[in-house]
Amino acid sequence: MSKSKPADHATEPMLPRPVREIKALGTADTGRVFHSVLLIRRLSLKTASNGNPFLSLEFGDRTGSFTTNAFSDHPQFDAIKTLPEGSAARIEAKLDFYNGRLSPKLGKVTPLTEADLAASPGLLENLVEAPPENPDALWTEFNAFIDDIKHDELRMTVRGVIEEIGESFRVSAAAVAMHHAYRHGLLEHTTHMARAAQALFPVYPEVNADLAMAGILVHDTGKTIEYEGALSARRGRKGILQGHVVLGYQLVRKHGLKARLDADLLERLEHIVLSHQGEPAWGAAIYAATPEAVFVSMVDNLDAKMGMVQRALRQAADGEEFSERLPGLNSQVLLTPPHTAQPEKTVE
Repeated sequence: MSKSKPADHATEPMLPRPVREIKALGTADTGRVFHSVLLIRRLSLKTASNGNPFLSLEFGDRTGSFTTNAFSDHPQFDAIKTLPEGSAARIEAKLDFYNGRLSPKLGKVTPLTEADLAASPGLLENLVEAPPENPDALWTEFNAFIDDIKHDELRMTVRGVIEEIGESFRVSAAAVAMHHAYRHGLLEHTTHMARAAQALFPVYPEVNADLAMAGILVHDTGKTIEYEGALSARRGRKGILQGHVVLGYQLVRKHGLKARLDADLLERLEHIVLSHQGEPAWGAAIYAATPEAVFVSMVDNLDAKMGMVQRALRQAADGEEFSERLPGLNSQVLLTPPHTAQPEKTVE
Protein backbone atom coordinates (compact mmCIF):
# COMPACT_ATOMS: atom_id res chain seq x y z
CA MET A 1 0.00 0.00 0.00
CA SER A 2 1.43 3.35 -1.02
CA LYS A 3 1.46 6.13 1.51
CA SER A 4 -0.31 9.35 0.65
CA LYS A 5 1.95 12.30 0.00
CA PRO A 6 1.99 15.02 2.63
CA ALA A 7 0.09 18.13 1.69
CA ASP A 8 2.17 20.52 -0.38
CA HIS A 9 1.49 24.08 0.73
CA ALA A 10 2.89 25.47 -2.50
CA THR A 11 0.47 23.77 -4.89
CA GLU A 12 -3.19 22.89 -5.17
CA PRO A 13 -5.51 21.45 -7.84
CA MET A 14 -6.25 23.57 -10.91
CA LEU A 15 -9.85 24.16 -9.88
CA PRO A 16 -10.62 27.90 -9.94
CA ARG A 17 -11.22 29.35 -6.50
CA PRO A 18 -13.88 32.03 -5.94
CA VAL A 19 -12.69 35.20 -4.21
CA ARG A 20 -14.69 34.40 -1.07
CA GLU A 21 -12.67 31.19 -0.60
CA ILE A 22 -9.38 32.96 -1.30
CA LYS A 23 -10.19 35.60 1.32
CA ALA A 24 -11.05 32.89 3.84
CA LEU A 25 -7.46 31.61 3.71
CA GLY A 26 -5.36 33.08 6.51
CA THR A 27 -1.78 34.23 6.92
CA ALA A 28 -0.84 30.65 7.82
CA ASP A 29 -1.47 29.86 4.15
CA THR A 30 0.94 32.54 2.91
CA GLY A 31 2.82 31.24 -0.12
CA ARG A 32 0.10 28.82 -1.20
CA VAL A 33 -0.42 28.84 -4.95
CA PHE A 34 -4.04 29.21 -6.04
CA HIS A 35 -5.78 29.39 -9.41
CA SER A 36 -8.89 31.34 -10.27
CA VAL A 37 -10.90 32.74 -13.16
CA LEU A 38 -11.68 36.40 -12.49
CA LEU A 39 -12.66 39.68 -14.10
CA ILE A 40 -10.13 42.47 -14.39
CA ARG A 41 -12.28 45.17 -12.82
CA ARG A 42 -9.65 47.90 -12.74
CA LEU A 43 -6.17 48.22 -14.21
CA SER A 44 -4.02 51.33 -13.98
CA LEU A 45 -0.36 52.05 -14.69
CA LYS A 46 1.36 53.87 -11.83
CA THR A 47 4.87 54.94 -10.86
CA ALA A 48 6.57 53.79 -7.68
CA SER A 49 8.63 56.12 -5.45
CA ASN A 50 11.80 54.76 -7.07
CA GLY A 51 10.53 55.80 -10.51
CA ASN A 52 9.72 52.30 -11.72
CA PRO A 53 6.31 51.62 -13.30
CA PHE A 54 3.87 49.11 -11.82
CA LEU A 55 0.34 47.96 -12.46
CA SER A 56 -2.41 48.30 -9.86
CA LEU A 57 -5.08 45.66 -10.52
CA GLU A 58 -8.45 44.77 -9.05
CA PHE A 59 -9.67 41.23 -9.74
CA GLY A 60 -13.16 40.04 -8.84
CA ASP A 61 -16.04 37.66 -9.33
CA ARG A 62 -19.58 37.54 -8.00
CA THR A 63 -18.32 36.73 -4.47
CA GLY A 64 -15.93 39.64 -4.02
CA SER A 65 -12.73 41.29 -5.19
CA PHE A 66 -9.14 41.97 -4.19
CA THR A 67 -6.35 44.29 -5.34
CA THR A 68 -2.75 43.48 -6.12
CA ASN A 69 0.23 44.92 -7.97
CA ALA A 70 2.37 43.69 -10.86
CA PHE A 71 5.80 45.28 -11.05
CA SER A 72 7.89 45.99 -14.12
CA ASP A 73 10.03 42.88 -13.58
CA HIS A 74 6.96 40.62 -13.89
CA PRO A 75 7.53 38.40 -16.97
CA GLN A 76 4.09 39.31 -18.35
CA PHE A 77 4.13 42.99 -17.40
CA ASP A 78 3.84 44.32 -20.96
CA ALA A 79 1.11 41.82 -21.88
CA ILE A 80 -0.95 42.42 -18.73
CA LYS A 81 -0.97 46.22 -19.11
CA THR A 82 -2.71 45.87 -22.49
CA LEU A 83 -5.61 43.81 -21.12
CA PRO A 84 -8.91 45.74 -21.17
CA GLU A 85 -10.83 46.43 -17.98
CA GLY A 86 -13.89 44.22 -17.83
CA SER A 87 -12.17 41.26 -19.50
CA ALA A 88 -11.75 37.82 -17.94
CA ALA A 89 -8.52 36.00 -17.18
CA ARG A 90 -7.30 32.78 -15.63
CA ILE A 91 -4.73 33.68 -12.99
CA GLU A 92 -2.16 31.83 -10.95
CA ALA A 93 -0.96 33.60 -7.82
CA LYS A 94 0.64 33.05 -4.43
CA LEU A 95 -1.29 33.98 -1.32
CA ASP A 96 0.20 37.02 0.37
CA PHE A 97 -0.88 39.84 2.66
CA TYR A 98 0.03 43.52 2.97
CA ASN A 99 -0.85 45.46 6.13
CA GLY A 100 -3.13 42.57 7.09
CA ARG A 101 -5.06 42.65 3.78
CA LEU A 102 -5.09 40.10 1.01
CA SER A 103 -2.61 41.12 -1.71
CA PRO A 104 -1.57 38.04 -3.71
CA LYS A 105 1.68 37.87 -5.66
CA LEU A 106 0.58 37.58 -9.24
CA GLY A 107 1.97 34.75 -11.34
CA LYS A 108 0.73 33.62 -14.74
CA VAL A 109 -2.17 35.53 -16.32
CA THR A 110 -4.05 33.98 -19.27
CA PRO A 111 -6.69 36.13 -21.02
CA LEU A 112 -9.99 34.39 -21.74
CA THR A 113 -12.36 35.10 -24.63
CA GLU A 114 -16.15 34.99 -24.47
CA ALA A 115 -15.92 31.65 -26.31
CA ASP A 116 -13.61 30.33 -23.58
CA LEU A 117 -16.12 31.35 -20.92
CA ALA A 118 -19.08 29.89 -22.82
CA ALA A 119 -17.26 26.57 -23.19
CA SER A 120 -17.24 26.02 -19.40
CA PRO A 121 -20.77 25.74 -17.96
CA GLY A 122 -21.35 28.04 -14.98
CA LEU A 123 -18.10 29.96 -15.42
CA LEU A 124 -19.71 33.13 -16.75
CA GLU A 125 -22.41 33.09 -14.05
CA ASN A 126 -19.73 32.80 -11.37
CA LEU A 127 -17.94 35.86 -12.73
CA VAL A 128 -20.83 38.29 -13.00
CA GLU A 129 -22.03 39.69 -9.68
CA ALA A 130 -25.77 40.27 -9.30
CA PRO A 131 -28.09 41.54 -6.54
CA PRO A 132 -29.51 39.09 -3.99
CA GLU A 133 -33.07 39.97 -5.02
CA ASN A 134 -34.67 38.44 -8.11
CA PRO A 135 -34.20 40.88 -11.05
CA ASP A 136 -37.60 39.96 -12.54
CA ALA A 137 -39.32 40.83 -9.27
CA LEU A 138 -37.36 44.10 -9.05
CA TRP A 139 -38.37 44.98 -12.62
CA THR A 140 -42.05 44.32 -11.88
CA GLU A 141 -41.86 46.45 -8.74
CA PHE A 142 -40.04 49.25 -10.56
CA ASN A 143 -42.72 49.42 -13.25
CA ALA A 144 -45.42 49.48 -10.56
CA PHE A 145 -43.79 52.62 -9.13
CA ILE A 146 -44.12 54.25 -12.56
CA ASP A 147 -47.79 53.26 -12.82
CA ASP A 148 -48.47 54.71 -9.36
CA ILE A 149 -47.49 58.26 -10.41
CA LYS A 150 -50.83 60.04 -10.48
CA HIS A 151 -49.79 63.03 -12.58
CA ASP A 152 -50.37 61.95 -16.18
CA GLU A 153 -47.62 63.93 -17.91
CA LEU A 154 -45.02 63.07 -15.25
CA ARG A 155 -45.92 59.39 -15.55
CA MET A 156 -45.77 59.58 -19.37
CA THR A 157 -42.36 61.28 -19.18
CA VAL A 158 -40.89 58.56 -16.99
CA ARG A 159 -42.48 55.81 -19.08
CA GLY A 160 -41.08 57.37 -22.27
CA VAL A 161 -37.54 57.47 -20.85
CA ILE A 162 -37.68 53.85 -19.71
CA GLU A 163 -39.17 52.64 -22.99
CA GLU A 164 -36.33 54.31 -24.91
CA ILE A 165 -33.49 52.79 -22.89
CA GLY A 166 -35.34 49.47 -22.53
CA GLU A 167 -33.36 46.39 -21.49
CA SER A 168 -30.22 48.42 -20.79
CA PHE A 169 -31.81 49.94 -17.67
CA ARG A 170 -32.82 46.50 -16.44
CA VAL A 171 -29.31 45.02 -16.64
CA SER A 172 -26.99 48.02 -16.14
CA ALA A 173 -24.71 48.52 -13.18
CA ALA A 174 -25.26 51.62 -11.04
CA ALA A 175 -21.54 52.42 -10.85
CA VAL A 176 -18.10 51.28 -11.96
CA ALA A 177 -16.84 50.70 -8.43
CA MET A 178 -18.53 52.65 -5.63
CA HIS A 179 -22.02 51.20 -5.10
CA HIS A 180 -24.31 48.66 -6.78
CA ALA A 181 -21.44 48.10 -9.24
CA TYR A 182 -22.79 44.89 -10.75
CA ARG A 183 -25.35 43.54 -13.22
CA HIS A 184 -28.91 44.76 -12.39
CA GLY A 185 -27.36 47.15 -9.83
CA LEU A 186 -29.04 50.22 -11.33
CA LEU A 187 -32.45 48.56 -11.16
CA GLU A 188 -31.83 47.46 -7.56
CA HIS A 189 -30.55 50.89 -6.47
CA THR A 190 -33.47 52.77 -8.06
CA THR A 191 -36.10 50.39 -6.68
CA HIS A 192 -34.59 50.61 -3.19
CA MET A 193 -34.69 54.41 -3.42
CA ALA A 194 -38.37 54.28 -4.43
CA ARG A 195 -39.16 52.05 -1.44
CA ALA A 196 -37.35 54.41 0.94
CA ALA A 197 -39.11 57.44 -0.56
CA GLN A 198 -42.54 55.90 -0.10
CA ALA A 199 -41.77 55.36 3.58
CA LEU A 200 -40.48 58.93 4.00
CA PHE A 201 -43.15 60.91 2.13
CA PRO A 202 -45.47 61.13 5.18
CA VAL A 203 -42.59 62.62 7.19
CA TYR A 204 -41.98 65.40 4.65
CA PRO A 205 -45.36 66.67 3.35
CA GLU A 206 -43.59 69.66 1.73
CA VAL A 207 -42.21 67.27 -0.91
CA ASN A 208 -44.44 66.69 -3.95
CA ALA A 209 -44.58 62.89 -4.00
CA ASP A 210 -45.28 62.48 -7.72
CA LEU A 211 -42.47 64.83 -8.73
CA ALA A 212 -39.97 63.31 -6.31
CA MET A 213 -40.87 59.75 -7.34
CA ALA A 214 -40.51 60.65 -11.02
CA GLY A 215 -37.11 62.16 -10.22
CA ILE A 216 -36.01 59.03 -8.40
CA LEU A 217 -37.05 56.74 -11.25
CA VAL A 218 -35.12 58.73 -13.89
CA HIS A 219 -32.24 60.24 -11.88
CA ASP A 220 -29.61 57.71 -13.03
CA THR A 221 -31.00 56.75 -16.43
CA GLY A 222 -28.02 58.42 -18.12
CA LYS A 223 -25.85 55.60 -16.79
CA THR A 224 -27.35 53.29 -19.39
CA ILE A 225 -25.53 55.43 -21.97
CA GLU A 226 -22.49 56.29 -19.83
CA TYR A 227 -21.46 52.68 -19.24
CA GLU A 228 -20.52 49.90 -21.61
CA GLY A 229 -19.14 46.36 -21.24
CA ALA A 230 -20.88 43.00 -21.09
CA LEU A 231 -19.09 41.59 -18.04
CA SER A 232 -18.05 44.67 -16.08
CA ALA A 233 -19.12 48.32 -16.33
CA ARG A 234 -16.72 50.89 -17.72
CA ARG A 235 -17.30 54.43 -18.97
CA GLY A 236 -17.59 54.73 -22.74
CA ARG A 237 -16.90 57.73 -24.95
CA LYS A 238 -20.13 59.57 -24.10
CA GLY A 239 -19.68 58.76 -20.43
CA ILE A 240 -16.23 60.34 -20.41
CA LEU A 241 -17.15 63.37 -22.52
CA GLN A 242 -20.59 64.12 -21.02
CA GLY A 243 -21.33 61.98 -17.97
CA HIS A 244 -24.56 60.40 -16.79
CA VAL A 245 -25.97 63.60 -15.25
CA VAL A 246 -25.99 65.41 -18.59
CA LEU A 247 -27.06 62.28 -20.50
CA GLY A 248 -29.96 61.75 -18.09
CA TYR A 249 -30.98 65.40 -18.35
CA GLN A 250 -31.13 65.02 -22.15
CA LEU A 251 -33.36 61.95 -21.87
CA VAL A 252 -35.73 63.62 -19.41
CA ARG A 253 -35.99 66.83 -21.41
CA LYS A 254 -36.70 64.92 -24.65
CA HIS A 255 -39.53 62.88 -23.15
CA GLY A 256 -40.88 65.70 -20.98
CA LEU A 257 -41.37 67.82 -24.08
CA LYS A 258 -42.87 64.88 -25.92
CA ALA A 259 -45.36 64.29 -23.07
CA ARG A 260 -46.21 68.02 -23.03
CA LEU A 261 -45.15 68.26 -19.39
CA ASP A 262 -45.81 71.70 -17.88
CA ALA A 263 -42.71 73.91 -18.28
CA ASP A 264 -42.38 74.49 -14.52
CA LEU A 265 -42.63 70.78 -13.70
CA LEU A 266 -40.18 69.88 -16.48
CA GLU A 267 -37.65 72.38 -15.15
CA ARG A 268 -38.04 70.96 -11.64
CA LEU A 269 -37.65 67.38 -12.90
CA GLU A 270 -34.58 68.35 -14.90
CA HIS A 271 -33.18 70.04 -11.79
CA ILE A 272 -33.53 66.81 -9.80
CA VAL A 273 -31.43 64.97 -12.39
CA LEU A 274 -28.84 67.76 -12.59
CA SER A 275 -28.42 68.04 -8.80
CA HIS A 276 -28.91 64.48 -7.51
CA GLN A 277 -25.16 63.83 -7.05
CA GLY A 278 -25.23 66.35 -4.20
CA GLU A 279 -21.90 68.11 -4.72
CA PRO A 280 -20.20 69.39 -7.87
CA ALA A 281 -17.10 67.51 -6.73
CA TRP A 282 -19.18 64.31 -6.89
CA GLY A 283 -20.54 65.05 -10.36
CA ALA A 284 -23.57 67.28 -9.72
CA ALA A 285 -24.14 70.04 -12.26
CA ILE A 286 -25.72 72.25 -9.59
CA TYR A 287 -26.64 72.12 -5.91
CA ALA A 288 -30.16 70.90 -5.07
CA ALA A 289 -32.46 73.92 -4.71
CA THR A 290 -36.03 72.55 -4.50
CA PRO A 291 -37.64 70.41 -1.78
CA GLU A 292 -37.88 67.46 -4.19
CA ALA A 293 -34.28 67.78 -5.39
CA VAL A 294 -32.93 67.92 -1.82
CA PHE A 295 -35.08 64.89 -0.93
CA VAL A 296 -33.95 62.82 -3.94
CA SER A 297 -30.30 63.72 -3.41
CA MET A 298 -30.44 62.61 0.23
CA VAL A 299 -32.29 59.36 -0.53
CA ASP A 300 -29.76 58.66 -3.29
CA ASN A 301 -26.86 59.20 -0.91
CA LEU A 302 -28.51 57.01 1.74
CA ASP A 303 -29.05 54.07 -0.58
CA ALA A 304 -25.61 54.40 -2.20
CA LYS A 305 -23.90 54.20 1.19
CA MET A 306 -26.14 51.43 2.52
CA GLY A 307 -25.55 49.57 -0.75
CA MET A 308 -21.83 49.62 0.04
CA VAL A 309 -22.55 48.25 3.52
CA GLN A 310 -24.87 45.52 2.19
CA ARG A 311 -22.31 44.41 -0.38
CA ALA A 312 -19.52 44.29 2.23
CA LEU A 313 -21.71 42.14 4.50
CA ARG A 314 -22.63 39.79 1.62
CA GLN A 315 -19.03 39.30 0.57
CA ALA A 316 -17.53 38.89 4.03
CA ALA A 317 -15.49 35.74 4.54
CA ASP A 318 -16.34 33.54 7.51
CA GLY A 319 -14.76 34.92 10.67
CA GLU A 320 -13.84 38.27 9.08
CA GLU A 321 -14.42 41.10 11.56
CA PHE A 322 -13.87 44.19 9.41
CA SER A 323 -14.19 44.85 5.70
CA GLU A 324 -11.46 46.51 3.70
CA ARG A 325 -11.60 50.30 3.71
CA LEU A 326 -14.50 51.43 1.52
CA PRO A 327 -13.58 54.67 -0.31
CA GLY A 328 -17.22 55.78 -0.46
CA LEU A 329 -17.46 55.62 3.34
CA ASN A 330 -13.85 56.57 4.17
CA SER A 331 -13.94 53.71 6.64
CA GLN A 332 -13.97 50.00 7.18
CA VAL A 333 -17.26 48.31 8.10
CA LEU A 334 -17.74 46.14 11.18
CA LEU A 335 -19.08 42.87 9.79
CA THR A 336 -20.20 41.12 12.97
CA PRO A 337 -23.86 41.62 14.03
CA PRO A 338 -24.72 43.39 17.29
CA HIS A 339 -25.52 41.36 20.38
CA THR A 340 -29.25 41.92 20.69
CA ALA A 341 -30.27 38.91 22.77
CA GLN A 342 -31.99 39.98 25.96
CA PRO A 343 -30.51 38.57 29.19
CA GLU A 344 -32.75 36.09 30.96
CA LYS A 345 -34.58 37.57 33.94
CA THR A 346 -34.13 35.81 37.22
CA VAL A 347 -37.22 35.07 39.23
CA GLU A 348 -36.88 36.21 42.83
